[in-house]
Amino acid sequence: MVEESDIMHGAIRSVDFDESVFGFAHSEIIAKEDMQQLFEHEELGIVVIHTYIWYMYVTLMRGTELCNRFNFIAASRINTTFITKNPTSVKNELVDRFMAAGDNTTPSLYFLPFNSGNGGHWVLVAMDLSRLMVYYLDSLSGDWSKYPSMKKTVDAAILKFRSKKNYRNRKDITWIRVQCPQQNNSIDCGFFVLRFMRDITALNRIDIPKMYFEEYKSYSRAYLDKMKDELCQFIVDQRII
Repeated sequence: MVEESDIMHGAIRSVDFDESVFGFAHSEIIAKEDMQQLFEHEELGIVVIHTYIWYMYVTLMRGTELCNRFNFIAASRINTTFITKNPTSVKNELVDRFMAAGDNTTPSLYFLPFNSGNGGHWVLVAMDLSRLMVYYLDSLSGDWSKYPSMKKTVDAAILKFRSKKNYRNRKDITWIRVQCPQQNNSIDCGFFVLRFMRDITALNRIDIPKMYFEEYKSYSRAYLDKMKDELCQFIVDQRII
């Protein structure tokens, strides 16, 4: 269908996201290169990451209790490039997202697919505001110390949010490096981040075990390909092609 469409000749599609997905309504452009990332298993960009999140929201979450337990933060607004340019603005973006989702007095997770900048590495940061816990999932070795400005901005946003809500900061923010499945190449990080969010949501787990979930100790290529099948079907169903 893509080969027969005008996308292969430079046409684009505008996709509308309502505010329930990322906390604000906006449009994004899907073009040939985005489809190629799926079909040719290339490094994923923000548009594919966001479109799969849209798929998860529409097909798995909308109209269920999962909407009260899992929230998504747009990667297009919170990344290394923007933090370097204006950390205060990024901090305020995070606070606004926290404020838009309710009182946050019961455990819930905020998923932030975080990119190291300029099409770099993807990691997942999952924040539990009520318990002051942040889970860090990286499909390559290492922890949040690789991104000190990101950690500083996330911590500042959480504390500012709790201050605005007059919550007591009972303790320091705890960061946990989750021993999650690891990629064996240089391109799968985006697929792994999507799979992390998919698994956590499907299991309806706010608390992420430090050793990850017994059900998902590793990801095969076939397991990642299932997400591409889901997303392609969703794109067809939404009449994007």
